[in-house]
Amino acid sequence: MTDASASLSGVRLDKWLWAARFYKTRSLAAEEIAKGRVLVNGQPAKASRDLKPADRVEFRQGAVARTVVVLGLSAVRGPAPVAQALYEETPESIAARQQAAEQRRLGVEPAQALEHGRPTKRDRRQLADWERWSASADRRER
Repeated sequence: MTDASASLSGVRLDKWLWAARFYKTRSLAAEEIAKGRVLVNGQPAKASRDLKPADRVEFRQGAVARTVVVLGLSAVRGPAPVAQALYEETPESIAARQQAAEQRRLGVEPAQALEHGRPTKRDRRQLADWERWSASADRRER
């Protein structure tokens, strides 16, 4: 299917999401669609749904919800600049994505919340000494 024939008849939703580089494989795109996580014009869609220019596609990419408007159709995966020309992200979606990135940047590092991590070699030796001492103290009481 060439790009000219694709623009006349539409392109499958799963192929378009893959060609626009939102998902690494077409099967991942189809899986997300099957789970009901992709909406076209506000309604859940099937993978075989034909997209047309001006359709509004809503989906989640990781933890961030994205909303894009279809500008062009392609059934083949090309270079990133070509893929970016296939859609336009809505201003609300861009703002939400930037806000999520800012929250991640300002968020607490989970590793810093831990007071004590894995014991060091020195800690393990002290624990072993303590266990030997407590075991020998128990023997004397008998």
